[in-house]
Amino acid sequence: MKQISTTKQSKFLSLILRHEPDKIGLTLDEAGWASVPELLAQLAAHGRGMSMEELEHVVTTNDKQRFSFNEDKIRIRANQGHSLKTLDLGLQPIEPPEILYHGTAERFLDSILQTGLEKRSRQHVHLSADEETAYKVGIRHGKPIILKVAAGQMQRDGFNFYRSDNGVWLTDHVPTLYLQAPLTTAS
Repeated sequence: MKQISTTKQSKFLSLILRHEPDKIGLTLDEAGWASVPELLAQLAAHGRGMSMEELEHVVTTNDKQRFSFNEDKIRIRANQGHSLKTLDLGLQPIEPPEILYHGTAERFLDSILQTGLEKRSRQHVHLSADEETAYKVGIRHGKPIILKVAAGQMQRDGFNFYRSDNGVWLTDHVPTLYLQAPLTTAS
C-alpha cells in the first residue's frame, strides 16, 4: 500500500467526517459519529486505506485536534466545522470568556463589517480563546487579521456559546455590534 502523508490523511478525514461522508459511502449518526471499522473499510475500498495505528496517529497528532474517538475507539467524529446541517453534536451552552478572537483574511473585512460573522455553510461561527490561534486560522486564508469579539456581552444579551471538545468556541452569528477593530498583525 502506498504511504500517504499524515497531513493528506488528516485533510481527507476532515472532508469525510465534516462535509462529505457519502464520498466514500460512510454513514454518520445524528451526532456525527462514524464506525471506525466502517471508516477503515471504506477508506481502503476507495484507495485511501490506512491502518488503525495510522488513524490513531492522525487523531493524536493533529495540531488542531480536529477528531475524537469515543472511549473504546470504535467510533470517531470531527469535533466541529461540519457543514452537514442534520448533525447534533450535543453541545451545551456555556459562559464564554469576556473576549474571544476570530482570525480571517483581510480581504473579508469589509463584508464582515457589514454583516457580522456568519456561519455560512458551517453549523457555527468559530472563535478562538487566544490571539495566536486566531492568527494561525487567519493566515490560512491570506493576509491575516484578528477580530476581537465581545463574547461576554453577547452572552449577557442572550446569545449562546458552546465549546467543542478541542477548545474551539462556537456561536451562531456575531453581529457587528460585538466586533471590535481588527488587531494589527505581523506581516
